[in-house]
Amino acid sequence: MTQIAQNLEEVRRRIASAALRAGRDQAQVRLVAVSKTVPVERIKEAMAAGQRLFGENYLQEARAKIATLSSGLSWHFIGHLQSNKAKGAVELFELIHGVDRLKLARALNAAAASLGRVQEILLQINLAGETSKSGAGPEAAAALLREIMLLPHLRVLGLMTMPPFLTPEAVRPYFRALRELRDHLQDRSGQPLPELSMGMSGDYEVAIEEGATLVRVGTAIFGSR
Repeated sequence: MTQIAQNLEEVRRRIASAALRAGRDQAQVRLVAVSKTVPVERIKEAMAAGQRLFGENYLQEARAKIATLSSGLSWHFIGHLQSNKAKGAVELFELIHGVDRLKLARALNAAAASLGRVQEILLQINLAGETSKSGAGPEAAAALLREIMLLPHLRVLGLMTMPPFLTPEAVRPYFRALRELRDHLQDRSGQPLPELSMGMSGDYEVAIEEGATLVRVGTAIFGSR
């Protein structure tokens, strides 16, 4: 068994344990293997170990990888996306995690319309107000969701966040706040928002305990970049 296969086995075990502690079905949690800057050969090792869902941050890098690797994989865009790259993102990705502004949403809607499809997205929320990170403020989330729901070629599936880099227990309140915000938006809008993308290599277990349905794990699978 390769090191990547061993790492994946350990991450999956921890996901199952965290779900069990929270009284959740582990099938409710999907593992996004973050493969940004990871060579194709190492991604193939993860594929051989059964991983089928990968997350990329950079459009050009992702395009080359997706063209090289076999079909049957799912790709999520998890980085900051510029509006002028919307069409490329819609062409490549099943789910775009980081939609944080109406300008980007409109560009994605136009791109999806030109391709005759509906693009699934998540709204990125900046809960801590960190200027170094993208994301709409929680107070702006309801208005953003309301505007995006009017765009016929987008479907909002839920929320995503990147909390401050703190200990797992210190970030737990941010994960809980995202879940509570999702519940509030869902009740207020009537729009089903089943997905919560939160948790990375250092804190994904706590994120699962607080309701994560998508965890974005890179270093714990592929090692340090």
